[in-house]
Amino acid sequence: MLSFSPSLATGSEPTYSAARVRRYRMAEQREDWEFGLPEEGHVLPSGPGGPAIVGEGKFRYEVSGENWGKLPEDWVYKEATAVAVDSKDQVYVFNRGTTPMIVFDRDGNVVRTWGEGIFKSAHGITMGPDDTMFCVDNGDSTVRKFTAEGKLLMTLGEADQPAPRMSGKPFSVPTDVAIDRRTGEFYVADGYSNARVHKYTPDGDYLFSWGESGTGEGEFNIVHNIAVGDEGWVYVADRENHRIQVFSPDGRFETQWGNLSRTAAVRIDKGAGEEALYVGEYFAGIRTNDIGTDLGPRVTVMNTRGEILARVGRYSYGDHAGRFYSPHGLAVDSRGDIYVAEVSWSDFGNKMDPPREIRSMQKLVKLAD
Repeated sequence: MLSFSPSLATGSEPTYSAARVRRYRMAEQREDWEFGLPEEGHVLPSGPGGPAIVGEGKFRYEVSGENWGKLPEDWVYKEATAVAVDSKDQVYVFNRGTTPMIVFDRDGNVVRTWGEGIFKSAHGITMGPDDTMFCVDNGDSTVRKFTAEGKLLMTLGEADQPAPRMSGKPFSVPTDVAIDRRTGEFYVADGYSNARVHKYTPDGDYLFSWGESGTGEGEFNIVHNIAVGDEGWVYVADRENHRIQVFSPDGRFETQWGNLSRTAAVRIDKGAGEEALYVGEYFAGIRTNDIGTDLGPRVTVMNTRGEILARVGRYSYGDHAGRFYSPHGLAVDSRGDIYVAEVSWSDFGNKMDPPREIRSMQKLVKLAD
C-alpha cells in the first residue's frame, strides 16, 4: 500500500495533488485484484451439464455434477463438511443444514438421521473399524464418539470452553480425528486456533501432543485433516502450508510431500491393491488467475511413498460437472467410489450476490480398469 505525506495548505485538512490521488487509487485497485473470486465463468444458470469423466490411469470416475443424496423436500445441506462410509457401504454426511447427520445407502436413499440439538458446527467425521465414529465440532471445540445409530459413547473437551489460542492444550477449534486400527489409539488434529496433534488411548486418556505454528518440519499452518496407515504412519494435511507431513506414531517427523494445493482433506483406502491416500485440495489461485488449471480444487491420489497416482479434476472451481468448490472431507466405499463433501457455502455461496446454497456433496463413481 502506498503512503503519502500531506502537503500543507491554508486550511487544517491535508491536501493531495490530483495525480497523487489517481496513482493511489490505481495502486489500491491493483492490490484488490488479488482478493475475492469471481462468479462469472464458474456459475452455470442451467446446471452442470454432466456427466463428466475425471481422473487418469486406474483412477477414473464418472460424476454428474449434481448434489448427491436424495434429500426430502425442504431439507438442505447448507454445506456438507465431512463424509464417512461404514462396513455396509452406508454413507454418513455430516452437514450444517436441516439435520447434522444424514445416513444414506449407496444409491442416495435416506436410511436414518440423528444429531439434532447436539452439534454447534459440524466439521469432521471419522469411521472406526467397528462402525463407531468420531465427530468433531469446531463450533464448541469438542470431539464426540457415537454408535452408527447416534448413541453418544464419549466426549472429549468441554463444550464452549476452548483452550487458549495457540496454547498447545486440547482443544482450540479442533478439526479431525484419525484412528490407528492396530491399537485403537487415536489422534486429534487441533488445527484452527492451535497447531497441534494430540494422541489418546482407545479409552480417551491423553498421551501426548506435538506441533507448533510455522512452516518448518513438524510445524503447522492449519493442521486440518489427519489419517493413519496400516503401519502406523500418521499423515497430516497441513492445509495452508500446501503439503502432507508424515510422522511416526510417537510424533517424530519423517518426511513431507509438496506439489499440492491447499491440502484440506486426507483419507486412506487400499481397495486398489495397496494403500492409497486421497487428498482433497482447495483452489490456490487468486482473482487474476481464477481460470488457471491445475491449481485445485481437486482430489489427488498418492501412494504411501508420496508418488502421485492420479489427479482427479484439473480445472478451476465451479458448477460444471467434473469440477469442485472446496473438497473438505472424503470417503471411499468398497467399490472404490469417492464421496466428496465441500464447504461451498463458507467459501463461495455466502459471498455470492445474492448469497445462495450451491452444490456441496458429490459422488465420483469409479470406472472399470
